[in-house]
Amino acid sequence: MKDDVKGLYLAVIASIIVIFITNLLFPKEQVKQTQPVPQIEESVETDTGNKTDAVVFDETMDKNVALAQDRRIQIKTPSLLGSIRVKGGRFDELYLDKYKQTLAADSEDVELFAPAKTDNAYYAEFGWLSADKNLKLPNSNTVWNVKGKELTPQSPIVLEWSNGQGLRFIRKISVDEHYMFTLEQDVENNSGRTISLYPYGLIKRTNNSKTAASTIIHEGMIGVVDSSLEEIKYKDLEKGEKEEYKTNGGWAGFSDHYWFSAFILDKNSESKIKFSKINENSYQTDFVGAEQKIENGSVGSVDLKMFAGAKEIKLLDTYTKQFNIEKFDLAVDFGWYYFLTKPFFYILDFFYHIIGNMGWAILLFAALLRLVMYPIASKSFDSMSKMKKLQPKIKELQERYGEDKMKLQQETMLLYRKEKINPAAGCLPMLIQIPVFFSLYKVLNISIEIRHAPFIGWIKDLSAPDPLTISKIIHFPVPGFLDIGIWPIIMGITMYIQQKLNPAPTNKDQARMFMLLPLIFMFMLGHFAAGLVIYWSFSNILSILQQKAIMRKNGVK
Repeated sequence: MKDDVKGLYLAVIASIIVIFITNLLFPKEQVKQTQPVPQIEESVETDTGNKTDAVVFDETMDKNVALAQDRRIQIKTPSLLGSIRVKGGRFDELYLDKYKQTLAADSEDVELFAPAKTDNAYYAEFGWLSADKNLKLPNSNTVWNVKGKELTPQSPIVLEWSNGQGLRFIRKISVDEHYMFTLEQDVENNSGRTISLYPYGLIKRTNNSKTAASTIIHEGMIGVVDSSLEEIKYKDLEKGEKEEYKTNGGWAGFSDHYWFSAFILDKNSESKIKFSKINENSYQTDFVGAEQKIENGSVGSVDLKMFAGAKEIKLLDTYTKQFNIEKFDLAVDFGWYYFLTKPFFYILDFFYHIIGNMGWAILLFAALLRLVMYPIASKSFDSMSKMKKLQPKIKELQERYGEDKMKLQQETMLLYRKEKINPAAGCLPMLIQIPVFFSLYKVLNISIEIRHAPFIGWIKDLSAPDPLTISKIIHFPVPGFLDIGIWPIIMGITMYIQQKLNPAPTNKDQARMFMLLPLIFMFMLGHFAAGLVIYWSFSNILSILQQKAIMRKNGVK
């Protein structure tokens, strides 16, 4: 028994020696594994400490009242107007000076950012987090010392604040001529010890819209995480869920139809991104960056960029190359046919800069497409012309084998084979046009360059439906679905003429259905963008002319 006890004592002593030697040899690894990573926590506007604020939106105030409560740094660039709140260093007032809300002459600029506790609160802020709860860090209530009068492309501003514990925080903010902000954050450490800090950033907004989200264009939270595009709709987080990711590089923020905000992450270190719903109508996109260990007597630094502006495709492409931002152009919802949609935009934009009118550019684009597709369309129309010429013979077969559908089909196919006609050839151009149509449809819906672009006559906005509707012409109320414009009617007429040039289906039920198609499409596309309807109408006219020429060549009346 004594030997057992003695053996136990020896085992305990040996274990203690092993643990001591392990801790002596590998102390850093142990500390690193147990080091907690701070989280972005929610608090109310009056809280202090290392928390960022999650504003309660139940009580709203007038925007002008909210703006007048605090000292502000004015933002003035060729593209942006607004201000930064000195308290918290928050970006919470921003207008896009080149874009108006409506076509009215006195229309106000498009508003992007707005202060907290207003109806359309939308803002961004950045700072530092720490696992040390006793360390004072700047937060949303910190009043910074400001160096500089206003933020312009030529004059950056500098914010400074000391925490009274030996740490001095310096934030240099600059902006280019468009929509890209750069934040250089430094921390001077004279605290007498090494500190660990984590950079963070957040963009927060309300979503008060009661209408259903667009099914054509993504509107909501968006980001590129580890080379993968993530699109999260507001309804995806209805129950208060959150989406979390880890990524090296990439970007994340909020996407509207034509406007966009996002922070761009460091590709050389890992960041944690979170998309979340804060309360009933408040959503947040945030990130926590990699740990920054700052020795005593040294300076820790991180750089960050934030985009806040319009989805100008060419500008996003420029930023992609200039700052090496991965897939930044995907902030624009190009859809499934990306490989067609984006080139189509650049072709349209090229024509626009030559002609000076987007409507004429669309017509020139339609003519170019017809030219490119001419060989295929020509064979198709040639086949249809021959089929049209055979209509009398097909009618004879219908009269002879009217009751025997199987025999009628066999004899009809024999006739096609004898005349060397492929009845399916006429479908090929239509199949090719489907991705072309959807790609152009996307371009006209997503491109801010087409927003408020005029054509001729009554068309003042090619991205909106034809405004000269039936009810306005006859001065009598018409049900919404039936109240279409002049251009959709023109499109319907051209479809009808084009259909009459084609051979009628042998099946009577199919023939009736085909007769209704121009009417169905006319009302279905009647409320689509006028630019798309104009394109389709002009494309139909070119097809009619081409088909008539081929019919004449084949001796078809």
